[in-house]
Amino acid sequence: MLEMLFGNQNTERILFTLLLSKKCYAKQLADRFEVAVFGVQTTLQKLERAGVLISFKGGNTRIFEFNPRYPFLLELKQLLKKAYEFLPKEIKDKYYEPTTRKRPRRTGKPL
Repeated sequence: MLEMLFGNQNTERILFTLLLSKKCYAKQLADRFEVAVFGVQTTLQKLERAGVLISFKGGNTRIFEFNPRYPFLLELKQLLKKAYEFLPKEIKDKYYEPTTRKRPRRTGKPL
């Protein structure tokens, strides 16, 4: 939907994911969207250089989130929310909505 505006589909997917889940990392995105990790990493680095995202290390993983100091963050999030409303339900369910557990939790396991 917004891929023409942002330049590629990876950018759109990353921004929608961050809008809904607040944080993400490259391998998680690549697995979710079934694309190459390199393309996702390149797009994440591009967004970080532009100041839209910031990253930090969580163990051995580089985790990305929106940059709270980005001057157009509020407007960007509003645009993404509006665009998300118009995504087809199948795409929302497949990629962005939280998934339910496929098997029950082990008995006695703490939440």
